[in-house]
Amino acid sequence: MNSRFSSVLIANRGEIACRIIRAAHAEGYRATAVYSDADADALHVRLADSAVRIGPAAPAQSYMSVASVIAAAKVADADAVHPGYGFLAENADFAQSCLDAGLVFIGPPPRAIRAMGDKSAAKLRMIEAGVSTAPGYHGDDQSARRFASEAERIGFPLMIKASAGGGGRGMRIVHAMQELEPALHAASAEAQSAFGDGRLLMERALIGARHVEVQVFGDEHGSIVHMGERDCSIQRRHQKIIEESPSPAVSPELRSRIGEAAVRAAAAVGYVGAGTVEFLLDDKGQFYFLEMNTRIQVEHPVTEAVIGIDLVRLQFRVAQGEPLPFAQDEIKMTGHAIEARLCAEDASANFMPATGEIVAWRPGAGEGVRIDHGLREGTIVTPYYDSMLAKIIGYGEDREQARRRLLRALDDTLIAGIVSNRDFLIAALKQPQFVQGAATTAFISAMPAPALAAPPSDVVALAALLYAENGGPAAPSAPWRRTPLLLEANGRELRVAIRRDGETWTADIGGEAHQLWSIRRDANEVSFVSGGLAARASYARWGDQLKLNIDGVGYDFVDRTYAPPRRDADEADGAVRSPVSGVLVGVDARAGDSVRRGQALATVEAMKMRYVILAPIDGLIVADPGDLGSQVAARATLFEIKALGGS
Repeated sequence: MNSRFSSVLIANRGEIACRIIRAAHAEGYRATAVYSDADADALHVRLADSAVRIGPAAPAQSYMSVASVIAAAKVADADAVHPGYGFLAENADFAQSCLDAGLVFIGPPPRAIRAMGDKSAAKLRMIEAGVSTAPGYHGDDQSARRFASEAERIGFPLMIKASAGGGGRGMRIVHAMQELEPALHAASAEAQSAFGDGRLLMERALIGARHVEVQVFGDEHGSIVHMGERDCSIQRRHQKIIEESPSPAVSPELRSRIGEAAVRAAAAVGYVGAGTVEFLLDDKGQFYFLEMNTRIQVEHPVTEAVIGIDLVRLQFRVAQGEPLPFAQDEIKMTGHAIEARLCAEDASANFMPATGEIVAWRPGAGEGVRIDHGLREGTIVTPYYDSMLAKIIGYGEDREQARRRLLRALDDTLIAGIVSNRDFLIAALKQPQFVQGAATTAFISAMPAPALAAPPSDVVALAALLYAENGGPAAPSAPWRRTPLLLEANGRELRVAIRRDGETWTADIGGEAHQLWSIRRDANEVSFVSGGLAARASYARWGDQLKLNIDGVGYDFVDRTYAPPRRDADEADGAVRSPVSGVLVGVDARAGDSVRRGQALATVEAMKMRYVILAPIDGLIVADPGDLGSQVAARATLFEIKALGGS
């Protein structure tokens, strides 16, 4: 068979671009990366054989610009395009544009993407194919009156979803009729922004169900197989965060039934390549079709681990026109794999996205551990793209071994300079419900709210030692320190005096002495003895800040010894500040307007999420944030409000 392509352009960024580049090289293909201005020095650019700039940081002007990506392929003399996931991966017009330009699109045919891309039409197609769906409304009438009458028929709680996309955007759960109209308005606006299509569908919400999806693969010769299921029930903001294969809730008999349904769904649209059919599974073993993702999934590594097949390399081979090299009965699942998504977000603040520079990155390792990432020290995490930074996968002979290996890898992972969900992932994997394999989509909402841990005295002593020994503007290098350090630790202020006598360090914390011995430091790791126990910790120090990971818990310190006193700053001064670093995408009030407490003032978008900024007081706006499209920093003042009745 003649080769259809030898050079591949990867129309994506971050960890999936790095993943595809490695697979392309393994198959002997030349790989070209694309990058926005925000990603000019990103790891995926460094790994590729060549790279082409495609525009500014904003996705609409770079990674989601069909014309820019096609032009980049021509500049690079590529003859194939791999879209990864997200951005243009499920855009049928993009797939068709690739074909029209003489490029091989490494994905399903445009007709299959189009058939499954409209969620409402896909539901109707699945009903025709005999695939069970949840009761719902998928019609063209998008009026509030029609949705209200359908809601009465379906019953509460119900779920509103975007017809044109997924990933949690344009999705709202509604518990009562009075919540319906505001939810419809918000979901439609979010869907319009994310997908350019504000149409919605509505279906019964299965609270406490499991989210189970099936990996399918088809070739151009009519063969379609399934590769087992993944359990993706642990989600926040309707987005997955921990996935595993196989599902603890799926028996061999159920696996056969749900796998056959997934194959029927794929066959109904003439599917070719890698795809995923998603279902909700209730506690009675009944499953309902949710949607089909016509691309490689973020969580594909857990399937690769248990079936021993590289799915991205298989994508390349199928795109060359090769038949699948196996039949359904030759696919076997062995062992267990669990994946955790490491994200730039603050789990203690409702998973608020975070931005900043990664000053230290040392991923965990070990037997059965795989890390997929696109990071390096110096990487700038911007508000323009998804918050996921890396995927950490643990594989074992059974589920418990996989869980333990994943926990160990997370424990050993150091990421500093940016807020991450590492500690939250560790806590989730230790929850009894997860350990027992009983987690449903209600898992995170029922999980105890994460809180910043108060650092124990030995941790505070170690932090003070690292400040004193490591030097820096706030803690000059010296064998002892007479002036007490003023440390801020996870929001708490502590005064610590530290001195050294030979190999012994003594920290005085609130009049209580704590001793550490035999200190040895390597790059980002310190070994010490405290209370007769030898231990080690990972750390990073930059400026007056210190990240310290020990026993699976991360602590954030700031040396405020010589910092000026803090002003009491909050919204009482009439300043309205942005909760995140992001882009100003909506302004609903301007200087000179009178506003009421709780009134919407503006909308800031960060990492695909939108945050509506509300007025904290009644008053008159005396300053506003300026132009739409401008970037704002976290805690930056957007509005100044003069209180009514104020001077």
